[in-house]
Amino acid sequence: MKFFDVTLIGLNSANVHKAILTLGFLVAVVLVRMLLGALARLAVSGRENDAARFWTQQALSLLTAVLVILGLISIWLDNPAHLTTAVGLVTAGLAFALQKVITSIAAYFIILRSRTFTVGDRIAMGGVRGDVIALGFIQTTIMEMGEPPPVQPAEPPVWVKSRQYTGRIVTVTNDKIFEQPVYNYTRDFAYIWDEITIPVSYKDDRRRAEEIMLEVAERHTLELGDLTGEALEQMEQQYYVVKADLKPKVYYRLTDNWLELTARFVVREHGTRGVKDRMSRDILAAFEKENIGIASGTYDIVGLPPVRVRIEHDGKVPSS
Repeated sequence: MKFFDVTLIGLNSANVHKAILTLGFLVAVVLVRMLLGALARLAVSGRENDAARFWTQQALSLLTAVLVILGLISIWLDNPAHLTTAVGLVTAGLAFALQKVITSIAAYFIILRSRTFTVGDRIAMGGVRGDVIALGFIQTTIMEMGEPPPVQPAEPPVWVKSRQYTGRIVTVTNDKIFEQPVYNYTRDFAYIWDEITIPVSYKDDRRRAEEIMLEVAERHTLELGDLTGEALEQMEQQYYVVKADLKPKVYYRLTDNWLELTARFVVREHGTRGVKDRMSRDILAAFEKENIGIASGTYDIVGLPPVRVRIEHDGKVPSS
């Protein structure tokens, strides 16, 4: 096509005709979209229908996008050769723009195939710790839990000082399994080793304190002995795992101020705080009965420099 005797590249009567059709089609779609939107607002008016109004608008937007795409393809790509080229370009563009989405979908199938985790497992993934409550193609939904004080500075910060729910539901994209380690608390072996540490003065009966802590640990974890043994044997059949001692044990650690006694024992991952609470109450009661105190930081003043006191009467220093 020529304009003032100047040939316009790529512009001919067919393209002009398609451009006019495109403009008319887009105007028609916009008008229909506005009409349907007004009707939808009338149908779902009221605060109690906020959710229905939201999803109606989402459905209309999706329908409009589909109509526009199909209409433009029908107008401009009527030649099959052009359609093949366009599809190739669009596919390449989508692959680049949606690479995170594609990676997350691939990770979803890897999670299922390799049994990295499943719904109900307690995991730490992408900086989030908690129980998996939903697993989708792109995202994993986790009910967040807190952490004990020794690891409180970990990210993200939490205010619950134990492995109990915080109440926050967090979504993590599945592609995180390719970037960061996934910690699974319950897969194959649904138990963990936990500890209770108590400082005891060197002057107290440390042997009796050790006996009390060991007795309490055995009493509260006795029912898990056979279960953990069977679970560990099953895990040893699948992985190269060195056989571990599942019986409770107390360890000593010497410090400048006191003797640190640490009781190590096996518990189920869920309900750990309740077990440690009952054990702490029993240990404290037994310590009080045996007159064993809990050590704390104290300072002994063994000497003072000479102190001179000067008393004045009416502004005058009395003669000695």
